[in-house]
Parts: sequence; structure tokens; C-alpha cells
Amino acid sequence: MSRNAHADGAGPRRPGDKEGESALSAYICPVCKSTRYLNPEMRFLVNPECYHKMCVSCVDRIFSQGPAPCPIAGCARTLRKQRFRQQTFEDLKIEREVDVRRRVSKAFNRQESDFETLLAYNNYLEDMEVTTFNLLQGVDVAATERKLAAYAAQNASSISQNNAIATEQRNSQNAQTAAQKEQARLNRAGATRADIASMAEQEEPQKEAINAVANGKDDEVQKVVLKRSTARRTAAEKARDKQRQQQQQQQHYSEDTDSDVYKIEGLKPIVQALPEKPYDPFGGISYTPSYYTLQSHYEHPWLDRARTDPSIVAGGYDLREYYQRTMLEAFAGLGCFIDEEMGEKEHGEQDKMVATEGAAMAAGGSGHDDVL
Repeated sequence: MSRNAHADGAGPRRPGDKEGESALSAYICPVCKSTRYLNPEMRFLVNPECYHKMCVSCVDRIFSQGPAPCPIAGCARTLRKQRFRQQTFEDLKIEREVDVRRRVSKAFNRQESDFETLLAYNNYLEDMEVTTFNLLQGVDVAATERKLAAYAAQNASSISQNNAIATEQRNSQNAQTAAQKEQARLNRAGATRADIASMAEQEEPQKEAINAVANGKDDEVQKVVLKRSTARRTAAEKARDKQRQQQQQQQHYSEDTDSDVYKIEGLKPIVQALPEKPYDPFGGISYTPSYYTLQSHYEHPWLDRARTDPSIVAGGYDLREYYQRTMLEAFAGLGCFIDEEMGEKEHGEQDKMVATEGAAMAAGGSGHDDVL
């Protein structure tokens, strides 16, 4: 029964099975074959020289006396104990790629501001990516390593200078971030203390008013009411003073941090967005008359009678609409030039006739009969 069950796959899988072996390979040391099932506290380390994984016990046992070859079969690289470290990523390929990119970026650490044109900077980035690709994919590794070492030796001064600038920039940014967090903490603490004091000031007159009402003293109630109004005015003044002090502190803080922050030259200026304009239904087209100026009052006997005639103004009619319509009709034709429009029209008809004649000649010379 048990043999058939195991043969059919119904029984429990053992660590020696093929499918179980692939699942447990991440928890087995390839050197001593220890598993986390028997030792849950077992930790694995990798060496960036070959990225072979082994447990801490094997590293201490093999490499405590000094450098030694890698115990993994087929790997003859010499490893040192101090270079072993814990694995950051689950996939060792990603672990190796991150290390290679970090090592290449230490040598290729120039910024765009160091180049005269964007094309030169893009070519520099392309060389860096080609170097990284060759080291990751194993393409001309020896030549790429020599080229990288020669570039690092040739540009050692500029590389160290750029590293110092990057370190200073990171430190300055970290200091600024820490100062901003501390200032925010102080502001929150001050706001909390102010809120507690304000609540205490507001509750004190209320308690006095309750006590005065309980004792039946009307004069003291009026005094308490006046005291509460005075306390409200005082709280408002304190709030305004606090806001003014915060603005002054923020301005002083910005002036102090600007002198400490390292400013990188060659960065593109930040273009501020223009404020949004109010909505214009006419799309910016101006309807202001250019041939006349519309006035609000015109002298004429008929207009004088119309201003006082109840049959005209009773319905809400405004004579300014009559002024606008009359002036528009009077000056509507001044911007039209009939001679120029007729000349353009005749010129367009001549071009159309020439094009029609050319098409007819082309159709007649093709040798095809008109089917229509």
C-alpha cells in the first residue's frame, strides 16, 4: 500500500525528490548541505567575487585562516572572508547587476553640466551603459576591465572631486531635511501649547460665570462676560502675533539654509507657470470699435424727448443700445475695400480657368476616349 501510494505521488514528498529539491534549494547550503528545517537560525552569505551562496558556518570554517578558493564545484576564484555579506535581493542576478552598476557609476560620475552639449553627455552615458552591459553579459570582460581601470586612473582627480561634491550635496540635503523636521516638530509643539493655553483661557471665564450664577451675583456675571470678551480679543491678538513670528522664523531659516546648501552650476532654470487667465468666450478677439468712440450721451432733440418719454423707457429700454447699433451701422462699411476684393476674386477665377484647361489638355493627350 505504501509503495503504491508513494509511486502514485499521493505520499509525502522527500527532500531528495526532483520537484521538492528545486523548492528547497534556496534553504540548503550547497557546501555542507545543512537546511533551515534543522537550523532555523542559519544565515546565508554571498561574495561579490563569484556570488555563490553558503552558510555562515562554512564561511567561518573555510575562510577564517585566510583567502581560499571557492568550495563550489567549477569555481576556482579566491575568496576572502571580509568580502562576504548578506544577500539584499532574492535573485542573485539582480544582486550582481546592482553591484556592477554601483562600481561603474563610481568611475562614470560626471554630470550634464560638465559637458558643452547634450549630445556629448548622451555619448558619455552610452559608454557607461556599454561598459555595464559587457560586464554583466560577459562580453570582452578582460578588455572592458582594462578600459575601466585606465579611465579611473586617468580621471582620478575629477572622479574624487565629483565624489566629494556628491557627498557634500547629500550631507547638505540631509542636514536641511533634518532641520526642516526639527522646525516642524517645534512648530507642532508650540501650536499644541498655544491650543492648551487658549482652551484654559476660554474655560476660566466660563467657570467663573457658572460660579457667579450659582452664587446669585449679577454684578460678577457682567464682569465675567466682559472678561470673556477681553480674553477672546487677547487670544486673537496672540494668534496674530504667533503667525507673524512663524513667518519671520521661516524667512530667517530660509536665509540661513541658502548659505549652507551647495548650488550646482549648469542646471536648467525652472520656468514658472503663468497664472491662469480668466475665461474669455470670444477667444481673445476684441470687439472694441476702431473707427469711432462710443459716448454715453449725445445731444439731439429727438433723443432728449426719448429719454423722458414713458412709452420708450417704461419697458427698460436703454438708449445706449440705440447709440451702439446706430454707430455700428454707420461705420460698418469703412473697413471694406471693394476694388481689392474684386481684384482678388478675378485673379482666383483666372487661376481656376488655367487649371481646368490644363487638366482638359492632359486628358485629351492621353489617348483615351471619354466614356461619358
